[in-house]
Amino acid sequence: MKHLSDTLAISPQIQTTDVTRLVAAGFKSIVCNRPDGEESCQPAFATIAAAAEAAGIRAVHLPVVSGAITGDQVRAFADLLDRLPTPIFAYCRSGGRCEMLWTQAQGR
Repeated sequence: MKHLSDTLAISPQIQTTDVTRLVAAGFKSIVCNRPDGEESCQPAFATIAAAAEAAGIRAVHLPVVSGAITGDQVRAFADLLDRLPTPIFAYCRSGGRCEMLWTQAQGR
């Protein structure tokens, strides 16, 4: 896990078992920046979202294709940072897309 700010941390792909640890660590929201089906072994976002709902935390899917971040996606990520309960935990395959989205959202 890498903390980018007081309100945002990122990491590589999580599993459903990680959700309870995130809640215990104080996170209030989860953002998935990974498209479903990117790799055959990754859990579908719906699976993570169901675990999040059961744990009492909100999960949002903002899929971004690696190497193809758009301005609309940056604006959508910035909006999520503004409106979701904090702190927020975001993930993708490696954490790189999350960090790029956050970096670009800082300049909006």
